[in-house]
Amino acid sequence: MGKLYLIPTPVGNLEDITLRALRLLKEVSLVLAEDTRTTANLFHHYNIKTPLLSHHKFNEHQQVANIAEKLQKGEDIALVSDAGTPGISDPGFLLVRTCVEQGIETECLPGATAFVPALVNSGFPCDRFCFEGFLPQKKGRQKRLLALAEESRTIIFYESPYRLVKALEQMSGIFGNDRKACVAREISKKFEEYKRGTLNELHEYFTHNGVKGEIVLLVAGKGKEESEQEED
Repeated sequence: MGKLYLIPTPVGNLEDITLRALRLLKEVSLVLAEDTRTTANLFHHYNIKTPLLSHHKFNEHQQVANIAEKLQKGEDIALVSDAGTPGISDPGFLLVRTCVEQGIETECLPGATAFVPALVNSGFPCDRFCFEGFLPQKKGRQKRLLALAEESRTIIFYESPYRLVKALEQMSGIFGNDRKACVAREISKKFEEYKRGTLNELHEYFTHNGVKGEIVLLVAGKGKEESEQEED
């Protein structure tokens, strides 16, 4: 029986990949890629010749059974996303669950994940945190934020640059204008940037300056002082 390897790929700088990840990407018989064009750039950079098969949120349900069959027959297969660790706001969960149910061995390598450097470099407490990934684009968005209003841990979101200003405005209304936040942009890339301030300040900044690139949005948890002020 084969094994499924979940292999993190760089979120920006192509040097942010482990030696073991490179070795396995060359050794497996097939690599499942969220976007084969994106992964092809990585493969070209490191001279990797392994065949690629597109595996994304629109076809993963149809492919899972076929991939599991290949693994059952002895093929070693790797799964990668466009950037970061598979399964973290990217395809991967369904395939891993199927492998677990069928007794197929899986192994996830440690490696790049966008929210970890964003959290550590934000200046917010990182001993306890809440990862929310992407908010719903429309229905359920406000409900999700309302459920987080009393959260005391640092809250981490992934957000599209096209929805960041809207998200900051909504969070200001629910968490309060003065809640501290940090927008981490283009992590490990040439124009990496961390913008820190209150939700209101960040909303004003990005409204006037625009937003580009991949975004991790971190919001400070509700603190004791804030709670005590409301109780008074």
